Amino acid sequence: MLSRVANSIYWLNRYIERAENVARFIDANYHMALDIPDNASAQWQPLINTTGDHELFEELYGEVNRENAIEFLVFDRNNPNSIYSCVRAARENARSVREYISSEMWEQINTFYLMINAAAKETLMDLPHKIFVDIMTASHTFIGITDSTMNHGEGWHFGRMGRMLERADKTTRILDVKYYILLPSVEYVGSSYDNLLWGALLRSASAFEMYRKRHGRINPRKIVDFLLLDPHFPRAVHYSIITAIISMNNITGSPRGTFANKAEQKLGRLLAEFNFASLDEVFEIGLHEYLDQTQTRINGVGSEIHEVFFSPHTIDS
Repeated sequence: MLSRVANSIYWLNRYIERAENVARFIDANYHMALDIPDNASAQWQPLINTTGDHELFEELYGEVNRENAIEFLVFDRNNPNSIYSCVRAARENARSVREYISSEMWEQINTFYLMINAAAKETLMDLPHKIFVDIMTASHTFIGITDSTMNHGEGWHFGRMGRMLERADKTTRILDVKYYILLPSVEYVGSSYDNLLWGALLRSASAFEMYRKRHGRINPRKIVDFLLLDPHFPRAVHYSIITAIISMNNITGSPRGTFANKAEQKLGRLLAEFNFASLDEVFEIGLHEYLDQTQTRINGVGSEIHEVFFSPHTIDS
């Protein structure tokens, strides 16, 4: 497959997943802010910090409030990670490889793009909360259509690998939202408010029902274990890494447990550590520190994927 085609399919899927996860950040913050009394207005700064775009936000807006945060994260064309920018970039990548994707995929991306454009015309403060659910649903629909209508060859595996790496990164960031929100208010830890926030976090990851079926009552340690280390839940970091390396192996032809390039080596090493990680080790390191290290390593895998498969010196075949 041509490297430019693989690159476009990879980023098409990453951008769709990123748009969905930005919606999840906002959805989580809505629920958490409602459950924390008095200081809810202060909870938008941690959200900007967690997305990693705080410097750009400060340059463009300065003051952090609900209206500015939503505008920046959802509609701002100057923010390359806003939902609008991600869906637009996904659409442009899809346009460049229309002959390699199904017409149904292209139609769904266009529908998604038109939905975001329509939402942008609404009065910002009257923006219905449902829009964030609709964004998540549009992403799920695209994934389902892709799996059902695209040949499961190299292109499909590049797309799934990109989606899973993006998901692994953003699940760690969703957990970090909870960390940052409670950091200045440690008196809430262990309280009834704390349980409400953990429940909201699970809902933002579409994990509430599956968690309750597995573990029953809300337990922060078990929630971290479920979203971080569970090898079976589709939005868990561990599961995402497992799935990403399966696609990587299919692309390179490497037998399971071996590697053909640095990207595959780094991803395999990360998976091996997750396979043998324990929750006690995570908390010994510190949850925020562990999440931050994981994000850095996932970004490192992404950089190596670009170098190995998409950089100018890559030979198209």
